[in-house]
Amino acid sequence: MDKNPQNPVILAKLQELEEKYALTGQDLLSSLEGLKQANYLKYWDYIHLDTLLSLQTPRTDFPDERIFIVYHQITELYFRLIRWEMEQITAQNTPESAFFLERIQRINRYVAHLANSFDIMVEGMEVAQFRQFRMALLPASGFQSAQFRMIEICSTDFYNLLEKSFQNNLTAKASIEEVFSYSYWMRGASDEKTGQETITSQHFQEKYKDEFVNLAKKNKDKNIWQTYLKVAPDANSDKIRTALREYDQLINVEWRLAHYRSAVKYLKNEAGAEVAATGGTNWQKYLPPRFQRTIFYPLLWSEDEKSKWGKSWVDKHVN
Repeated sequence: MDKNPQNPVILAKLQELEEKYALTGQDLLSSLEGLKQANYLKYWDYIHLDTLLSLQTPRTDFPDERIFIVYHQITELYFRLIRWEMEQITAQNTPESAFFLERIQRINRYVAHLANSFDIMVEGMEVAQFRQFRMALLPASGFQSAQFRMIEICSTDFYNLLEKSFQNNLTAKASIEEVFSYSYWMRGASDEKTGQETITSQHFQEKYKDEFVNLAKKNKDKNIWQTYLKVAPDANSDKIRTALREYDQLINVEWRLAHYRSAVKYLKNEAGAEVAATGGTNWQKYLPPRFQRTIFYPLLWSEDEKSKWGKSWVDKHVN
């Protein structure tokens, strides 16, 4: 490397640094001295490795509980990546097609990885251990993942998140506050026997309901679907439509059914009887797409495709 201080490239960079650090009230020499005294950045400090590895705090002595915790923490980190891409998309007032497409494709890679990684849960724990340590987790539940609800809210018009039996009776123009209690996840958080809202759901609503309602109102005109409608048609249009359909399929069919497959393994006993989820949620009807049929982008699917929602996955993985 040329160390000549008269090198025009070096001089140009020094000029840029001087302009940048002038805003701090310090001269360039003082700033360069500070840079010289600073320690090197180390990998473990950059990702806060010690802190990250200290965040697993099992409530029992069963070894497989650590797998359960780590997998859910990894899932939440992927959810954060998905939300970050969504925040970039919805910040665009006049979205460019290439930018929109690239971000949706990134999201699809994250969701595909999550759906494909569920074998860590399905095959990676001893059933006997899970059924014992899970009793120490009551009434917590994956149902309480606020980030997943935020992803749903930012993906589509809130009307599409309503339980299907209510959609025909509720106008798409109704306020978020009016229809929030009819969201499909509220219906899934009821006790299967009594129909009453579970304490798991009550805790969840107490902590997050206002935040969810405000997010839905904020994104009413700039969720992923509404942003898509603003993208000018061009050579990327077909690719974007395909990517949105893939996202809809990945998160509303493959991700949910992978989760359902895990629940079937761990929440049915040897006699085939169903075991209640830790949060008491009605997982048998809450998770399968054929019951809830949540579809983010119904206008991108034919009536026949919507009527068979989730069937292709079942044919591939079960039949």
